[in-house]
Amino acid sequence: MADWTETELSALRRAYASGTTRVSYDGKSIDYGSAEDLLARIRTIERAIAGTTRPLPVAGLASFSRGDR
Repeated sequence: MADWTETELSALRRAYASGTTRVSYDGKSIDYGSAEDLLARIRTIERAIAGTTRPLPVAGLASFSRGDR
């Protein structure tokens, strides 16, 4: 896993909110191909920082039976 920082995540969020795909932080600049690419990077870093790199479970549909039918 890469060493992402809150500084990088904040810079990505600011760039996404302003509608740009060029991000600069800690003397580095990165151009993302699209807003979707930038958002995907933000989500990846958020999951990594939170410690949940696996997809969240999907809830199923519960059912029941009265037993007499």
